[in-house]
Amino acid sequence: MVLSVGLDLAAPKVRTCQLIDISLGGASFSVNTTIGLGEHYYLTVVGVLAKMGCAEVYRNDHRIGVQFIKEIDEELLHQIVRADYFTGGVAANPKQQNPGYMRGVERPRFELQRT
Repeated sequence: MVLSVGLDLAAPKVRTCQLIDISLGGASFSVNTTIGLGEHYYLTVVGVLAKMGCAEVYRNDHRIGVQFIKEIDEELLHQIVRADYFTGGVAANPKQQNPGYMRGVERPRFELQRT
């Protein structure tokens, strides 16, 4: 989510975005429209409490690249990109193997023999 505050300091305007890339120093994301979006705003990630202050570096159609006003720490970066966040916790909870419809029948195992 992108939170932007206008010059009137009114309530922040919220805009959804899709995070493409993130690092300790900045990020890139895409938005549906850039109309009315200033050059400085906050970037938040659903499920993470931090707000990251951003300064826009480039804008190419609907893709925006930003530099963080204050570099984020590695723990926050890990929290944002860890696998179980994007999969809804699936990586943290190992999937039970589903035996399928042919219970009791062994699957054939093929091995590549080297010569």
